[in-house]
Amino acid sequence: MALKDITLGQYFPGNSLVHKLDPRTKLIAVVIYIVALFLAKWFVTYAIMFCLLALSIAVSKVPVRSILRGMKPVLFIAIFTAILNLFYTPGTHVLVKIWVLTITMEGVFQAFFMVVRIMMLIAGTFLLTYTTSPILLTDGLESLMNPLKKIRVPVHELSMMMSIALRFIPTLIEETDKIMSAQRARGADFESGNLIQRAKALIPLLVPLFISAFRRADELAVAMECRCYHGGEGRTRLRQLKYQARDYMVLAFFLAVAVGVGVLAHIGL
Repeated sequence: MALKDITLGQYFPGNSLVHKLDPRTKLIAVVIYIVALFLAKWFVTYAIMFCLLALSIAVSKVPVRSILRGMKPVLFIAIFTAILNLFYTPGTHVLVKIWVLTITMEGVFQAFFMVVRIMMLIAGTFLLTYTTSPILLTDGLESLMNPLKKIRVPVHELSMMMSIALRFIPTLIEETDKIMSAQRARGADFESGNLIQRAKALIPLLVPLFISAFRRADELAVAMECRCYHGGEGRTRLRQLKYQARDYMVLAFFLAVAVGVGVLAHIGL
């Protein structure tokens, strides 16, 4: 897996309906999507969720190749989860029994649905960052968490930290790729040997990476201080968030799908 396959935190500028939606709408829609995805139980409900995801990707006009490439880093986790569910899910229809390992029909279905759920969950959350700029994502998070200010929760600071963390993921990945290329040109080998040897080979990579990350953090702090940044107090925004008719329609559609999936899952579909 190449580092360029990690696309979390990247933003694809566009003029689609998904890009134009209020960031709060997209955040709430993602939460509803996740809840509905966990409510899905069988083929019919998972098919509905897949159609919803496919429709969202098609409307957003984000390249499908970029979404698939971004899911490569979690492929190992999905496969490992599938193996655990395959061998440790009890059932009545035994297919294969090898020593203490037993594969049942229920385990096969559980492993399949678990992999589908993980991949669809990752794709749906990636679509949020692909279609929402870090600034709008910060404003949306801060607006949704605004009631927490009454109990003295630093809402603005939390939103800013989350958006900066997402924004710097692609930057750190690019920096890591440059350092690895430079060390490979000097004879470093990151791919041969056992697991322990590979881990030791990463130490010369981590030191300059941490130095670069701290340097960028210091530069960002100095830049924010030079612009008289003092948190959210008295801060104005170039673009004021305001719900429009399309936002209410999208939320109603997602909520209707979630309710429908919950009802179908309750009757065993």
